[in-house]
Amino acid sequence: MKGKVLVGMSGGVDSSAAALLLQREGWDVIGCTLRLHLDDPAFPVREGGCCSYQDVQDARRVCYTLGIDHLVFNFTELFEDKVIDNFTAEYAAGHTPNPCIRCNRWLKFGAMLRRAQELGCDKIATGHYAALRQGENGRWQLHSTPFGKDQSYVLYSLTQEQLAHTLFPLASLPKPEVRRLAEEAGLPVAHKPDSQEICFVPDNDYAGFLCRHTGHDSTPGDFVDAQGHLLGHHHGLTHYTVGQRKGLGIAFGQPMYVTHLNAEKNQIVLGSEGSQYSTSLLAGELNWVSIPAPETPLQVQAKIRYQAKPAPALAVVQPDGNLLLRFEEPQRAVAPGQAVVLYDGDLLLGGGVILKGMP
Repeated sequence: MKGKVLVGMSGGVDSSAAALLLQREGWDVIGCTLRLHLDDPAFPVREGGCCSYQDVQDARRVCYTLGIDHLVFNFTELFEDKVIDNFTAEYAAGHTPNPCIRCNRWLKFGAMLRRAQELGCDKIATGHYAALRQGENGRWQLHSTPFGKDQSYVLYSLTQEQLAHTLFPLASLPKPEVRRLAEEAGLPVAHKPDSQEICFVPDNDYAGFLCRHTGHDSTPGDFVDAQGHLLGHHHGLTHYTVGQRKGLGIAFGQPMYVTHLNAEKNQIVLGSEGSQYSTSLLAGELNWVSIPAPETPLQVQAKIRYQAKPAPALAVVQPDGNLLLRFEEPQRAVAPGQAVVLYDGDLLLGGGVILKGMP
């Protein structure tokens, strides 16, 4: 045996295939599923998804097929504290958070790693599509994968300690190959649909979730232009995001875009065509993964959203530790609260949380 590994199993095909591959490689595999939140009674049946009661049962069936133990960890309180409370607070502040990144940091590679160590495991593993290598200087380095479902973006906040104890068995596989392996092994989730939404917002209606969670909708307020002139009235900050054009509820005679959400004044700033672009941004809460924090300006490729194409930019660490990023070409809808992740080719250098975009 190579050692003992605890595999985080969501009940989907990716994490199931990860457990299968590690077992074939000679690891002593234990499967575990994280119970992160209670199912929303408004959405009792879902296709795909993760973290639901049905997903727990799917993971258990896979472990039975593989002949390995399956554990369930109840992390609902920690998830509420680190992910849902932050999600709620960020939207109230006019930001657009990424809860999957916080879940990875605090739950899947934080709390799960601690449980693995308590169980005497040498490693943890997940079904993320990313590559992990150790550099000549001993530093663990994250790399993107070239097969279309690269997930390195959502892993940028992981620490060297977490990466040192992690395996990504799917790093070199395209998704169709993963499904083929699962089908040949008789895994019952081989053709289960992929999760497409945030796990605790199954209908992708963030404003609806926030209303149910807090017990009230966000307060209506004013649409204004950059000079503060009244343009109309909005339904509440949680219904809008930076870069939005459709669904404003008012006809302006020309395309208008959300450029800023001012939580202090409960105002949404709108601008005409061109105002949705930023030439630079400021980011905080930085985590440098594959390299130490650069002391001089660094040419990078930056992703401002998970699905965004990497954009050439100059990264300059400021005296206060924040990051100033200047793009070679203006970028659309730079949203505070989202992550900006920096690459050098396929090497993930680091990332942070967008504080603001600048014209």
